[in-house]
Amino acid sequence: MKIWTLLFLRVSIGWLLVIWGADKVFNIEHGMAVANKFYFGFLAIENLLRLGGVLQILVGLAVVVGFARRWVYPVQILFNGASLLAVMQSVIDPWGWIFQGSNALFYPSLVIFAGSLLLIAFPDEDRMVLDRA
Repeated sequence: MKIWTLLFLRVSIGWLLVIWGADKVFNIEHGMAVANKFYFGFLAIENLLRLGGVLQILVGLAVVVGFARRWVYPVQILFNGASLLAVMQSVIDPWGWIFQGSNALFYPSLVIFAGSLLLIAFPDEDRMVLDRA
């Protein structure tokens, strides 16, 4: 059961990175709006945003198949950690009782980050991978 659970976690977290990266590459207007609203305009230049999206897609695909885990897991932690930090007010106050503009739909960012940490914590238990780091 543990092997299948880690596989499901890895595929779902990696695919989320693929989806977010594809949004930056193929839906540039939305990617720019997200960069401006949540990331202080970081990468809010079309070519940089697309390049970041391609990198995110590649990291996501590597996570999905379990390739180069020693290198891509820390990178996916950075991606998912940045997302968590960007919406932290919604994690702390999902109903907007303290912070204006909070949204309960962003709370799962904490769960995604926790899942990302689990992948790093149990590499030896995650056996359905392309590498054997």
